[in-house]
Amino acid sequence: MLRAPEMKLNVLHRTTYRYADFVTQNLNEVRLKPSCSDGQSCEDFELTIKPLTKVTSFLDFYFNYFQSFEVLPPHKELIIESRATVRTAPGETVTSIPVPMSRLPDCLRLEQCYDFVQSSTLVALSPEVWRLALDATGGQTDVWQCALAIMGFIHSGFQYEPNSTTVSTPMTEVLQQRRGVCQDFAHVMLGMCRALKIPARYVSGYIYNGRTEQLIGAQASHAWCEIYLPDAGWRALDPTNNQSADDRYIKVAVGRDYLDTAPVKGHYRGTARREMLVEVEVSEVSEMTPLTPSPVSM
Repeated sequence: MLRAPEMKLNVLHRTTYRYADFVTQNLNEVRLKPSCSDGQSCEDFELTIKPLTKVTSFLDFYFNYFQSFEVLPPHKELIIESRATVRTAPGETVTSIPVPMSRLPDCLRLEQCYDFVQSSTLVALSPEVWRLALDATGGQTDVWQCALAIMGFIHSGFQYEPNSTTVSTPMTEVLQQRRGVCQDFAHVMLGMCRALKIPARYVSGYIYNGRTEQLIGAQASHAWCEIYLPDAGWRALDPTNNQSADDRYIKVAVGRDYLDTAPVKGHYRGTARREMLVEVEVSEVSEMTPLTPSPVSM
C-alpha cells in the first residue's frame, strides 16, 4: 500500500488507578511525551493529573523526556492522562548498507552502544541464548540480515498471548514459555542480538492501526527494538509484527529494557489493594476523530 511522505497522528493515553482506601504520598514519574528525533516531531503535548498537582520535567540518562509529580493529600483515585500530536515519517531503508559482523567490535568503543551490548535487569545473556541466536541466524555474516533472521525467528516461534506475563517477567522465562506480548518479544530480541554483540536497545511507544490494517499491539503501549549499524546508526525492528518500524510507529523512550522506559511508575503510602485501567487511542488527524475522553471503567 502506498503511503504519504509523512503522517500526523493524535495519541491519547490515560492511566486510572482506583484504591480500596485513601492513599497518600503518591510519587510518580512518567515517560509519555513522544520524542523529537529520526524524522519524528512532537507538535503538541499535554499532561493532566487528577488530583491536580505540580509536574516537573527532565531529561533522563538516555535523553528521554520524563516528568515527575507527587500527590500528598489523601485520595482514592489517580488519573494520569497525556495527549499528543505527532508528525512521523517513514524510516530510511538499510537493505543497501551491508555491514559485516566483523565490524561489531568497533561498536564496543562507542559511548552510545556500550550499555546496549550488556545484560540488564530483564535481559540476560548466557551461552544458551548465544547458541539460540547462532541457530536462528543460520551462518549469516551481515549484521542487518542477522537481525532480520532473529526477528523472524521470534515472530514465527512465539505466541502472542495477552496476560501471560507481567511487566517484570524476565526474558529467560519468556524463552521457556514461548509466549508473551510485545515487550517480551522485544526483550528476547534484545538478548539474542546482544549475545552476538549486536548493539540493541528497547523502544517504547505506540503504533497506529489504520482502517484496513491489523497490527498486533495497537490497542496499548507498544514496544520494539533498535539495532545499531556502523555508518547507518540506529534502525528499528518490531518482532511482534515482523517488520521494520515505519511512519505508523510513534517513539517515546529508549533504554536497556522496559524498566528504563516504563510509561508510568511510582509508589505511594496506603493500601495495596488497587485497580488499574490503561486506555490508549491512536488516530490519524486526517480521520477527523477528535481526542475526546472516553468513559473510565474497571
